[in-house]
Amino acid sequence: MKLTYCKNCVMPNTKPDLFFDEEGVCDACQSAERKEEIDWTSRKKEFEAVLEKYRSKDKTNYDCIIPVSGGKDSTYQTYVVKKIYGLNPLCVCFEPTHQTSLGKKNIDNLGRLGVDVIFFKKNPEVYKKMVIEGLRRVGDNEWPNHVGIFTVPINVSVRYGIPLVIWGENSQLEYGGPKAAADREVLDRRWLEEFGGLLGNRVEDMLNVEGITREDLLPYTYPSQQELDRVGVRGIFLGYYFKWDARAQLEIIKKHGFSVKEDGPVEGTYTNYENLDEATVSVHDYLKFVKYGFGRATDHACIDIRNKRISRKEGLRLVRQYDGVYPKYGVTNLIDYSGLSKTEIDSIFDQFTNKQIFKVDTHGILVRDAAGNLIKNNYDNE
Repeated sequence: MKLTYCKNCVMPNTKPDLFFDEEGVCDACQSAERKEEIDWTSRKKEFEAVLEKYRSKDKTNYDCIIPVSGGKDSTYQTYVVKKIYGLNPLCVCFEPTHQTSLGKKNIDNLGRLGVDVIFFKKNPEVYKKMVIEGLRRVGDNEWPNHVGIFTVPINVSVRYGIPLVIWGENSQLEYGGPKAAADREVLDRRWLEEFGGLLGNRVEDMLNVEGITREDLLPYTYPSQQELDRVGVRGIFLGYYFKWDARAQLEIIKKHGFSVKEDGPVEGTYTNYENLDEATVSVHDYLKFVKYGFGRATDHACIDIRNKRISRKEGLRLVRQYDGVYPKYGVTNLIDYSGLSKTEIDSIFDQFTNKQIFKVDTHGILVRDAAGNLIKNNYDNE
């Protein structure tokens, strides 16, 4: 099977929820073009009206919640809300799977922006069981993390009675997805169930896995509609109201103490400013590559192409150099964290590898290059 690639960027048609028009252009590139036509001044006024509606009038509670990881996006969200608009947010961080020292440094830096931060330290034994089960069941070691980062802040919103939750980018707009989802300003239960990592594996599926109980799953359980309605929870994307440009935003937050990886790019891509907090996330990105034929380098190249920072030709070169390289650092850390062996992890990689996308020999065995990496059938519309 040969992959079809967007004629504008380098994203293949295997990306879930991605659609191409009759000219072979993906909807993420179409969204990027639409962003040039948006009246951002009007959107900014809409945002200011939202803030005014939810701002604590008597100063007896926080004005909003900001889900944070200490990464570039949540640092920028905090900067905008606190430094530009003067709100008093409560930042909520769900502890990463295997936090790096750089990730801890950036989380600590958030406090220097003048905000309170709740660091939710998860039950490590329950979480580890979910990591291993997510890896084996759906080929995603970060599955419980992607659930927790969406559910814990909403649970805090309900329990503290803080209705407004300010998220960062809408991934369906920035990376591609249905137009109706890309154009929405709200992140709610429907969005979480459709795009937030629950497809193929639900929280309730973890019941009784290695003795996991319903009580163990409380942090990962989204509040009931009755609870949400009682508080009036409203989750919004900052990226709906302001034109999202990660690289431009990076330069702003670096002036406010945000640190990047100074000794080279993050494993699996060519950039040094994303996925800094998590030591095993490159395994997640590699699993995406073996399933769909693209990884984190493709994501970054596509965004840089759409923002006219690199050419499509340069994007293709970067993808061929960085996508699909075996994640030695991530695997080493996953072995240390989970207790699984390299053989077990490699077996899971092979189990989830789409053999229609990669070269196989006459016996159906995956072919690898001299460095031991898989070889795609095609890297462009060849």
